[in-house]
Amino acid sequence: MVNDILNDKGLLDLLTKNSLAQDAEVQKILSMASEKGLSIYNAILESSLITEDDLGRLISDSLKIPYVDLSHTEIPDDILKIIPHIYAKKHSIVAFNIDKEGLHVATINPNDESVKNQVEKKAGLPVIAHFATLRGINSALSHYEKGVVAAFDEIISKYVKEAEKQKDIDPPVVKIVDTIIEYAQRNKASDIHIETQDEDTVVRFRLDGILHDVVTLPGTLHPNIVTRIKVMSNLRTDDHATPQDGKISFDIEGVNLDLRVSTVPTIEGEKVVIRLLFRDSGNLNLVDLGFSDSDLEKVVKAYKRPFGMILATGPTGSGKTTTMYAIIRILNKREVNISTIEDPVEYDLTGINQIQVNRKTDLTFANGLRSLLRQDPDIVLVGEIRDEETAHIAVNASMTGHLVLSTLHTNDAATAVVRFMEMNVEPFMIASTMNLVIAQRLVRKICTTCRYSKESTIKELEEKYPTASGIIKDQFKGKTKIRLYEGKGCPACHNTGYTGRIGVYEILLVDEDIRDAIIQRKTTTEIKNMSIKKGMTTMLDDGIRKVYEGMTTIGEVIRVLSE
Repeated sequence: MVNDILNDKGLLDLLTKNSLAQDAEVQKILSMASEKGLSIYNAILESSLITEDDLGRLISDSLKIPYVDLSHTEIPDDILKIIPHIYAKKHSIVAFNIDKEGLHVATINPNDESVKNQVEKKAGLPVIAHFATLRGINSALSHYEKGVVAAFDEIISKYVKEAEKQKDIDPPVVKIVDTIIEYAQRNKASDIHIETQDEDTVVRFRLDGILHDVVTLPGTLHPNIVTRIKVMSNLRTDDHATPQDGKISFDIEGVNLDLRVSTVPTIEGEKVVIRLLFRDSGNLNLVDLGFSDSDLEKVVKAYKRPFGMILATGPTGSGKTTTMYAIIRILNKREVNISTIEDPVEYDLTGINQIQVNRKTDLTFANGLRSLLRQDPDIVLVGEIRDEETAHIAVNASMTGHLVLSTLHTNDAATAVVRFMEMNVEPFMIASTMNLVIAQRLVRKICTTCRYSKESTIKELEEKYPTASGIIKDQFKGKTKIRLYEGKGCPACHNTGYTGRIGVYEILLVDEDIRDAIIQRKTTTEIKNMSIKKGMTTMLDDGIRKVYEGMTTIGEVIRVLSE
């Protein structure tokens, strides 16, 4: 792996040499690697000192070879397949370009002469090695895969034929369930839905926030599939009339995946939903999440204050928890005590005391937060403020010298103020404790493999998105034509034109003027307009900025913000 190129000491020296880490940060990286069983490379990334892309550039500079960001490189299929998939995966090497110099390959071990010689022999061309990150290599390797439905059908069909001849939980059903989970993980699905429809069992994956039908199985297998999942998650297999929740720890090629399982009885049989928790999702930093420089500056200013509240607002699935985790990971130092109360605890954070809500033992958000405040915390993360009691405790905590981070369900940033008032928190208490409100949504990113630019007239855009005609006129006023980006659809993005998601944000920084407006009980609209005049970018404005930059499409921004 990367340690074959630069050993642990070399990687740490690279950070200190470039003034990215002092002795304290180096010790934190070493402790994290030891406690969590991580490589130094992964511990560096988890520490948020540097992004993987920037670390890759540092390594390539030290090796004096070119760097390539494969996640933003379009690779022609004929060039990719010069190196067979099995060999490419085994040696983490990907061909991505051919020119007069020869075959350009990306690898995490460019000094491996034996691999280089074998590729040169097969290709009949000189090989020019480039350094790439492991994430970039894995992104490129996914291009070898067939379309998810075709490949999935091919593998599942033989297990279905075997299973139909068997009874009870037989090995083929075990393989079917394992394959469903493996393909969900491979395709970065956030959820798996398994449900009965008519005579069949339908499996659907939520990819980048959208549900897709993946495969249809014989309905006769449904009871056994549900039973197998219940066995894996330690749920009662004889209870088909009660909703149940459980957990699965699933190992895929040495990578441990955490799964949350929910079953509910429906009139056609039990439905199963499995939430996949990707550990690297909890390791994203604020830049990766899509904050602009000006918004990032506001967030940094807020979390550097020793007390007060930072709130993330938005509907379920808008990335609020990920944003809070990104901030918590920056604040996580040995000299501070950080505690959380969550439902559920989605990611294990080293060095942080995390508590899971448990209603059976009356461990609610309010009771858990009350207990945490007796544990001498400096920083507290409350998974969600849902009720008046939790709101009052959180506000009081932030008034008594604690930094409190939490999430809230409101449509925009300014509405968070009114939401607290609705929970009977006095305006002067809100004004004196609220540091920052982050309102956010997630939009799908255009697939970099099949992205292309297209010039459209404003009239064409209005005809394409008739419900957003006013938005288009307002955002592109003064223009008759505009060049925007779209995705054609390819196997890498399951023919959707999108891969991955990024946030669109509006950041309400509570300064003295906003505090006065809160105390005066100004309306949501008045507070929002005041914030815009003071430089707040709305989610729509931030989304359009990302449209101009080729990250997403105007249709996607309109879809998400109109939901």
